[in-house]
Amino acid sequence: MTATATEPRQGRPAKDSRPTKSRHVDPTRRGQAVAAWILALPFCALFLVFTAGPVLASLGLSFTDLRSTDVRNPLGVEFVGLTNYADLVSDPLFRKVTLNTLLYLVLGVPLTMAVALGVAVALNRITRLRAFFRVGYYLPVVTSIVAVSVVWKFLLRDNGGLVNVMLAWVGINGPGYLDSTTTALPTLVVMAVWRNFGSLMVIFLAGLQTIPKEISEAAETDGASAWATFRYITLPMLRPTLLFGAVITSIGYLQFFEEAFVMTKGGPLDSTKSVTFFTYEQFGFGNYAYASAAAYLLFLAIVLLTLFQFRLLREKD
Repeated sequence: MTATATEPRQGRPAKDSRPTKSRHVDPTRRGQAVAAWILALPFCALFLVFTAGPVLASLGLSFTDLRSTDVRNPLGVEFVGLTNYADLVSDPLFRKVTLNTLLYLVLGVPLTMAVALGVAVALNRITRLRAFFRVGYYLPVVTSIVAVSVVWKFLLRDNGGLVNVMLAWVGINGPGYLDSTTTALPTLVVMAVWRNFGSLMVIFLAGLQTIPKEISEAAETDGASAWATFRYITLPMLRPTLLFGAVITSIGYLQFFEEAFVMTKGGPLDSTKSVTFFTYEQFGFGNYAYASAAAYLLFLAIVLLTLFQFRLLREKD
């Protein structure tokens, strides 16, 4: 006996027995979805006009020869391809500010993270006045950068600065911290660490409080020292928080600008200029396409560094 054409094949469900998807949508949920899109529409429009649009426009400008003098005659702007990027690579000033930015990164990130982690561990152990110290350490983060810079310039002045006056009491002749090509950049890094470690400290403190105390207490009961407990228990369990802190701190130092702009104007001899400072100057000079190319090189560096940090964490896991 042979199977008829209407019998289902073995191993496959019959056509009529297949589950059918119901296309019925609850009118209430549909109305909520429409209302949500209507509410989100103003934000989407503003984002496209003021964020995504300028970002994409600047990317296109980086491949042209647009200058401020061409704004009134946009038809005269020419497409130059990667010329601006090639000019940046061969520009001595851009190479110098790139080196300065790397120095900000190499000096600032480990120092900021070490200070923030040390203070967070200390605050995690104390019970009294924890809120008071937390507010005190966080206060520089919300302080105006201009006001802070004026105070620091007064403290670090070569002649009559409070730091050098105090050093003179013990017979030390302090240098002009912001006037020397050797000390200006490290001085700005120290100031940046003082101003920024508070926000990272709050993040680290929150991460430390998620670690169960029973684990550390069990290790101490087994005879582990405080350093061994910190190294083999606290640090591994805090690794995701450390990665997040490293990423946001690295991005901050790659965009280093305000401190150098207010305190040194990029000097002396361009020793404190960063890539962001260079981009700002080029926009001021009217080199719009050149500045856009510099901004996108910085963006590329941030993306690569972030991917490297995430890859490093995944390999350690």
